[in-house]
Amino acid sequence: MLKIKKREIALLYTDSNKSSQGKRAGSRKRRITVAVSLALLTCSGLKNVNAVAADDAKSTAVVLNAVTVWGEQKESEQAGYTSPVSTLYPEDMASINMATTEDAVKYEPSVVIRRRFIGDSNGTLGMRGSHMFQTSRSMVFADGVPLHYLLESRWNGAPRWTMVSASEIALVDVVYGPFSAEYSGNAMGGVVLIETKIPQQREFHVDGMMFSQAFDDYGFDDDVNGFKGFMSYGDKLGDLSLYLSYNHLDNKAQPQSFRFNSINTGSTGTTATGGISGKDSRGAEKIFYGDNGVVDTTTDNFKVKLGYDFGNWFALLNVAYEDRHSENVGNSYVRDASGNTLWSGDVTQDGQTYTIKASSLNAREMERDSLNVGLRLKGDLSERSRMEVNLSLFDVLKDEARASAVNPNDPAFTRAGKIEDYGDTGWQTAEVKWMVDELGTEGVSLVTGVRHEAYKLNIDVYDSNNYAAGNKDRLTDSSGGESSLTAAFAQLIWKIDERWDSSIGIRYESWKSNNGYFADDDAATPALDLVRTPSRSESRFSPKFSLGFKPANAWITRYSLAKAYRFPIVEELYSQYEAFTSQNLANPDLEPEDGLHHNIMIERGLDQGYVRVNLYRENIKNVIESQSTLLDGGGSLRTFIPVDEVQTTGIEFIVNARNFLIDALDIRYNVAYTDAEIIKNSADPAIEGNRYPRMPKWRSNLLATYHLSNAWDVGGTVQYASDSYGRLDNTDEENNVIGAQDRFLRLGLKTTYQVSRNASIALGVDNLTNEVAYVHHPWPGRTVYLTASYDM
Repeated sequence: MLKIKKREIALLYTDSNKSSQGKRAGSRKRRITVAVSLALLTCSGLKNVNAVAADDAKSTAVVLNAVTVWGEQKESEQAGYTSPVSTLYPEDMASINMATTEDAVKYEPSVVIRRRFIGDSNGTLGMRGSHMFQTSRSMVFADGVPLHYLLESRWNGAPRWTMVSASEIALVDVVYGPFSAEYSGNAMGGVVLIETKIPQQREFHVDGMMFSQAFDDYGFDDDVNGFKGFMSYGDKLGDLSLYLSYNHLDNKAQPQSFRFNSINTGSTGTTATGGISGKDSRGAEKIFYGDNGVVDTTTDNFKVKLGYDFGNWFALLNVAYEDRHSENVGNSYVRDASGNTLWSGDVTQDGQTYTIKASSLNAREMERDSLNVGLRLKGDLSERSRMEVNLSLFDVLKDEARASAVNPNDPAFTRAGKIEDYGDTGWQTAEVKWMVDELGTEGVSLVTGVRHEAYKLNIDVYDSNNYAAGNKDRLTDSSGGESSLTAAFAQLIWKIDERWDSSIGIRYESWKSNNGYFADDDAATPALDLVRTPSRSESRFSPKFSLGFKPANAWITRYSLAKAYRFPIVEELYSQYEAFTSQNLANPDLEPEDGLHHNIMIERGLDQGYVRVNLYRENIKNVIESQSTLLDGGGSLRTFIPVDEVQTTGIEFIVNARNFLIDALDIRYNVAYTDAEIIKNSADPAIEGNRYPRMPKWRSNLLATYHLSNAWDVGGTVQYASDSYGRLDNTDEENNVIGAQDRFLRLGLKTTYQVSRNASIALGVDNLTNEVAYVHHPWPGRTVYLTASYDM
């Protein structure tokens, strides 16, 4: 039965017998309703929070606000026969201090979100054997629209999380591995599926969050503050559903880079103080003389969703526009004998001489405007078959970074600088899927379809006589290109009997790259000459297999096997340039990554949850690794190096349960062990046997909520990761320095109180102990949150 419980959101599914594996729904309805009362609901006594049919939900008197999530029963239900799936409902997120969308999944097993601060545009996603900078190995969809950024890698390849506001999330599925034929080899790590709310009656929501971070390391010691505000309006006008939202985020963050240089011998400079002695990630002695300054980020997101219900068919149009601005100005720690700040040149401090590189303390601004449009159409073709069409367009309307040559406070300052401009950049995708139940015989179903993706990336770098005005005076570097992927897939699922089921799939992919170019860096040539690269094409078949067995009613076991190919993205092939203090070297001859993936799952169902163990192994050949080296003075050199073979073996232990051990206590706990090793590398055999970079051996998360009453929740979080290497040669062994991949243990707290039927307030803290740790850049310090929300 339904029990009224404030603050919580009950997702009302059409199949009250769906297991935690996401089994096929028995009901013919494809509509998944999320009921959100102003008193708010939770399901009590229903295994895995399965609930009643949508029609029953509509008749429940306590449901005052209703929103609908439109999925093909659910996207993860087909994946549940092939892949481990973890589902997050809004009540599971109750104890997360959730400022941005990526916060929703950061406590999930074998998942890492490298969000360095709230509002970070570089919040990369890593899953299982794919680390946080292998961004083209994980996929993110919201209402069927891709948010993953398969144009660039590393920090530039982070999903466009801000295209979805945290406040509009209805549910999230995390699908592990490339075991479903529906997804390309870009799912080697996994897939995050986000479904958002579609209103079924008139509603208005507003919430605001203030946050303050304390950070103290190197020469920076200060508090930085921010604010997030969200409002939405929804209505149901006959068969038309309307949803409008606006999200604003304004935040100041700790410096992301600390500038250093080597100690010079046999030279002298201006007598100075303030430089900080320390080591780099490889243990070399350095002098740290400044940082890149406080990062001030503002993001505005506008969204319109229109849904139309016509009989057995439904259409959903998603239009999101993002306007992002960030800026920072470098900060020098060094003073001369008179107390004046030094911004450049050779200085001598305590008998040691080092050089302040003027360009490393410059000012930088970034403007980014993006448009994301998605159209989903789905409906019944017959009693046993249905179709789904997904179309999407992502267009970079403007993406421009402007930087001065030196710090504005430097006596040598002029308005000279550089401009980095993304020209014709974006992607388009189109997919048609056909689903059939009872294909010729009872218990057999089929998902088949075709998908096409087209990507283009163009980057120009200019010298500017007035960087602040955006003047593009002389083109100094240019690179870019295009790629496309066309696929056909089929996944056959056979529910043999009550205990056995099996799935077999095949995916065919045809990949092309063309129109690649980069600038000739011959300094003797005054004009910029472009080198054109030849077009390429490759095709691959990827078979999939899964076998499931239920030895008893409460137990599920499953073995999954998959072949997957991840084709190079445009940046890896063509993006070759020098901008600001960074150099990027592409490799147009890269081969597709070739992966063989295994997973064994053993699960024991609980009354309101499950305990699960996953054992997995991944052998991936032709691994495309983006290697970056920090240079003295704050510069970096990035290359794309193929590694012959990497083997990853992992085990995950997971407990997700409501009313765990005692009434009113809900937990999500997981611990993962990962052993990632470089098996073969003919280009440099010396690194064979090394640990693969950015892969901690141990990760663990705890997300717990205790319901003190119907109006009051308290919760806590724990995040742990052991240290790792950032380099293939494993020479970066220094801890707690810029450039390191540190161990961390972060504790969080949150309490939420429902003031009235319409209003709630929450107070929380992340990184309670204010631990300083680095993931190359610094993780956030202690951050305190105050949130208020109102529904009408």
